[in-house]
Amino acid sequence: MNAIVRWTGAVCVAALLAALPATMPAGAETALPLPGRQEVARPENAVANFLLNNGMEVVVIPDRRAPIVTHMVWYKVGSADEPPGKSGIAHFFEHLMFKGTTNHPAGEFGRRVSEIGGSENAFTTDDYTAYFQTVPPDALGTMMAYEADRMRNLVLTDAVIGPERDVILEERRLRVENSPDALLAEEVAATVYQNHPYRIPVIGWMQEIEQLNRTDATAFYDRYYAPNNAVLVVAGDVDAAEVRKLAEATYGKIARGPDLPPRIRPQEPEQNTDRTVTMRDPRVTVPSFSKSWLAPSYRSAEPGEAEALDLLSEILGGGIRSRIYQALIVKQGIASSAGAYYSGGRLDETVFGVYGSPRDVGSLDAVEHAVDAEVARIVADGVTPDELEAAKNRYLRSMIFASDNQSRMANLYGSTLAVGGTVKDVQEWPQRIRAVTPDEVRRVAVKYLSGTRSVTAYLLPAQAAAN
Repeated sequence: MNAIVRWTGAVCVAALLAALPATMPAGAETALPLPGRQEVARPENAVANFLLNNGMEVVVIPDRRAPIVTHMVWYKVGSADEPPGKSGIAHFFEHLMFKGTTNHPAGEFGRRVSEIGGSENAFTTDDYTAYFQTVPPDALGTMMAYEADRMRNLVLTDAVIGPERDVILEERRLRVENSPDALLAEEVAATVYQNHPYRIPVIGWMQEIEQLNRTDATAFYDRYYAPNNAVLVVAGDVDAAEVRKLAEATYGKIARGPDLPPRIRPQEPEQNTDRTVTMRDPRVTVPSFSKSWLAPSYRSAEPGEAEALDLLSEILGGGIRSRIYQALIVKQGIASSAGAYYSGGRLDETVFGVYGSPRDVGSLDAVEHAVDAEVARIVADGVTPDELEAAKNRYLRSMIFASDNQSRMANLYGSTLAVGGTVKDVQEWPQRIRAVTPDEVRRVAVKYLSGTRSVTAYLLPAQAAAN
């Protein structure tokens, strides 16, 4: 049922549109501008943003095209907020939220969702934890009542904690220990980040998961699961006035929790060395490489840098029209896969990366050198106005497609607000993308992809035993 998300691969538009430290008055209602369309937004379709008296922020995204509603609660806590030595507690607690409360036995919430043909799930990342249901509009009040109930009324006993901890341990064995790619990804994160908690896996280290207990869970619950540390996002066949009424009748009755300090984490020291991580495993049949650089996220970047990094990743290796794809796969035919990514949705400093695998029995060295050559070419010569314009158009179209899917829009707004952004940040993103110049793209390439501070990782088959 539950999921873990770590920003290590190519990202969707929800991750691309992350937070900037702009401000927007609570209660403001504005319409999302759709790039490429000249239509005038109707007031009844305006995105509403307001605060409940207990500090819970609410976003309402009306979409009347189908009788469906997506209801999401985002908590501003993820694995990077965990106490030292308690890795995995954020994801562990995500599982515990599906247990019983003082008002409802375990499994009742899920059964109610299933009975009406709805769906539910949850996920944990480095920076936030989210719970969501997709249901008919007349069930929205019921979803709010159940979700508000488990915000403060979970029953956390040793009989609940122990078995669920065993589930997490088995999940780690299945998802990580059984996957060479996942094991290498953990080693890469621990090498890219020397000081920041992003170096720790979202699911946690095995030996620390084994020690998590009821005291840890209760302390985590009491500290972070409160309305003033949460964002409610409702998208679909609703109107803001009705959502406000239902939210005040459910979430609004929960007392405000303790005021939390700013989310200031240990930051990275200056990095000035290239590092290499190599993993050999008999389960690997196709070798691969990746190269990672630290780069600012939307939340931590100087104005315009994150947008330029997004467009740089698209031009360099974002799809079949990218330079890496065209050079390595179409023209040279030496790679089976290759590309680039930028994980801009994090709260703190993030990663820009490239990767590749050889075709058939081709040389991994040749693939790596060809990718490096494309990076060096952009650093030296920049990008052309035409390819930048094409990349902008692809990104702006992705926003249009996202606006046609209520679940994606709920994720887009929720992920932005959960890392300190605003509704205004989401709505102004198209204009900021349009404003990026070729010089700005080359500038971020020179600043973040040159020098000696990358981490190169190799995933290789096991070496043959010596005779």
